[in-house]
Amino acid sequence: MRTVRLNDKTKEDILSSLLKRSPSQYTEYEETVKNIVSDVIDRGDDAVVEYTKKFDGWDASPDKLKVTRQEIEDAYKEVDEKFIDILKEAAENIREFHKRQMHESWITTKEDGSILGQRITPIDSVGCYAPGGKAYYPSSVLMNIIPAKVAGVKRIVLATPAMKGSDKVHPITLVAADIAGADEIIKVGGAQAVAAMAYGTASIERVCKITGPGNIFVALAKKACFGVVGIDSIAGPSEILVIADETADPKFVAADLLSQAEHDELASAILLTDSEKLAKEVSDEVDNFLKVLDRTEIIEKSLDNYGYILVADKMDDLIDAANDIASEHLEIQTKYPYEVMTKIRNAGAIFIGPYSSEPLGDYFAGPNHILPTNGTARFFSPLNVDEFLKKTSLISFSKAGLEAVHDKIEYFAKQEKLTAHANSIKVRFDQ
Repeated sequence: MRTVRLNDKTKEDILSSLLKRSPSQYTEYEETVKNIVSDVIDRGDDAVVEYTKKFDGWDASPDKLKVTRQEIEDAYKEVDEKFIDILKEAAENIREFHKRQMHESWITTKEDGSILGQRITPIDSVGCYAPGGKAYYPSSVLMNIIPAKVAGVKRIVLATPAMKGSDKVHPITLVAADIAGADEIIKVGGAQAVAAMAYGTASIERVCKITGPGNIFVALAKKACFGVVGIDSIAGPSEILVIADETADPKFVAADLLSQAEHDELASAILLTDSEKLAKEVSDEVDNFLKVLDRTEIIEKSLDNYGYILVADKMDDLIDAANDIASEHLEIQTKYPYEVMTKIRNAGAIFIGPYSSEPLGDYFAGPNHILPTNGTARFFSPLNVDEFLKKTSLISFSKAGLEAVHDKIEYFAKQEKLTAHANSIKVRFDQ
């Protein structure tokens, strides 16, 4: 891996490079996505079927787009029991973590009898997207569906493409969806899946919100449909940033950097360290791992494009850089990791200590692995129960309560030149 000294110039160059991976930068795909979305709006199922045949390679028809209960039962027979048990345990960890995020409605009553409060209600329906086709990601299925289930969403739809050239969704995906609690599963992927869930078709009822990661076409389709439906965020490529000092194990650090670099050529893997010695050792370990790992071509391109070892003299400079980069995954492998953790403001998820490797969060620990990317951890949070809840304000003033403040409200409204607002209050106290 390339090793460079951390300074303002190198940091700005790296930030600029990383931001180019944002889905918002891929304008050449936007017209294609816009056309697909418009076509689904205009032609409904016919468009969905046409794009499914074109991109996924199977003879789709409206009556075949939904997974049947029999297909789910058959899927259980194809997945080994050990993995089913692991999926169930992971699901329980995820469920217990997200239960702690739940809020309660509240009401407060003033002395004059006026009531203020907040009512928490789940969104009626949600569409969860999980990548498929060439690969399958049961972890994303669990992370999408379970928080919605915990929140109390009544109708949860999983959209995922069938395996290439087949009308079958991967059996592991189906088992994961069933364990998580999906109410419907549709064999549709890409921009057409997002458009179908956003606008609805004859066979696919529209939803209120769409969540989950996907390729550039899925990301841009979510962006295009936002406003008609809610979305969680627009996901970009995977990324990991490790802060480490001389106490870190270089083999651990190297292995963790590569765990994200193998996702795709646009993934980023960055080490921030105050140790020249560790920088050299980690680079050597990366080279050693590349001799034995799969997906080495993808990893090498990822590291060539977006892999860095940044060296600085002071830990505070490393922390400042980490906050500026605002990585999806941030590992802290230092002598005093919790002290460093308290200074981190911007990160999707923080992994503390040498035995908190990033894949622990991907699969099993419980916190959500659908995280903000491309610096959006500065203002976005991981997918969580709040994404599936609505907060409604409650206001019930007594006559005495309004009478005590009506002059102030009327005056406020007149300052904004909104006399009808003022009058709406005034008429209640006209003699």
